Amino acid sequence: MPHPLGLRERKKAQTRETIVRCAMELFAERGFDATTIADIAEAADIAPRTFFGYFPSKEAVVFHDFEEMFADFETRLRSRPKDQTAFEALRTWIVEMITRVEENGETAMEDQRRCLIHDTPSLDAHERANMGRFHELLTECVAADLDVPADSLRANMVAAAAVAALESLRELKDDDTSGPEQAIAVMDEVLVFLVGGLDALRATSEAGAASD
Repeated sequence: MPHPLGLRERKKAQTRETIVRCAMELFAERGFDATTIADIAEAADIAPRTFFGYFPSKEAVVFHDFEEMFADFETRLRSRPKDQTAFEALRTWIVEMITRVEENGETAMEDQRRCLIHDTPSLDAHERANMGRFHELLTECVAADLDVPADSLRANMVAAAAVAALESLRELKDDDTSGPEQAIAVMDEVLVFLVGGLDALRATSEAGAASD
């Protein structure tokens, strides 16, 4: 059973949550670019220098949960069973993420974040950099699935197709008419294609190895 957080850790977590909540409220009210770090600090009742003890930039506040989310995804991929492809692990992880957002009542905040990113070039650039990290990790794991070097063109192209699918899913989530069920249904269609392609490439590699 995990140990409960101590008083100091609880206070830090509460301050961090307050910064995120106040920042997102200000972004919704004034826009991202028009909101300053001093504005956020004032709303959160902290000194501006305290803000930098929690976040290096305004952009980092919008993506406040990325590092934890990415670490969870990395653990999921690296600890997956040998008979599970990287894309199958990806599918399970995405469904859990979507379900968690729904169950925790975070849909409105997530929708606000998606609108902010869509409307703010600096946030869009930040997210693309984050997607680059997904690409690197997927490339490594796809290479393991195909039993090819991590820097191989084949692994990179397959991982790039997966990232493109994730970005398309992101655009679908930006559409007000789409819900979690539709997003998962579309994702399943894409993953059928990706897993089928991965299986075909693996069979090609095995056939080539057998002929040598």
